[in-house]
Amino acid sequence: MKATKTSIDNFLSSRKIAIAGVSRNPKKFGHQVFIHLKKRGFEVYPVNPGTDTIAGTPCFRTVGSLPLNVHHLLIITPKKQTRDVVAEAIAKGIDNIWIQQMSDSPESIELAMSHPINLITKECILMYVDPVEGIHKFHKTIKRFFGLLPK
Repeated sequence: MKATKTSIDNFLSSRKIAIAGVSRNPKKFGHQVFIHLKKRGFEVYPVNPGTDTIAGTPCFRTVGSLPLNVHHLLIITPKKQTRDVVAEAIAKGIDNIWIQQMSDSPESIELAMSHPINLITKECILMYVDPVEGIHKFHKTIKRFFGLLPK
């Protein structure tokens, strides 16, 4: 399953994105992605079963408890949890799923691919949300130089 530029553009076209695996710890990647997307104007819905708020934003305990009008889910969970999050998203009717690189598992990808879902895997969302900054800009430049960006 290779991401395409079209699948990435389709995912990012929505300004409403749920994120499963948002950490309360500001140093963790899941928290940093949450803050980054908020700063870029996205309406972000954090999902974390262990808290009611993250950085002052109401947090959802499960994907199933998200509002009905949220159809885009970024998953930044440990691999062992990702398949269950994908299953919950499918049951909820979410049809755009981005499994952040390093969160994917063969079982989660197989499950998502067995449904009509815009699925993105093996990519870092921070390389595609403009403006791209810091180390993510460097990684994107390297991928572009070697012709490895999704086409």
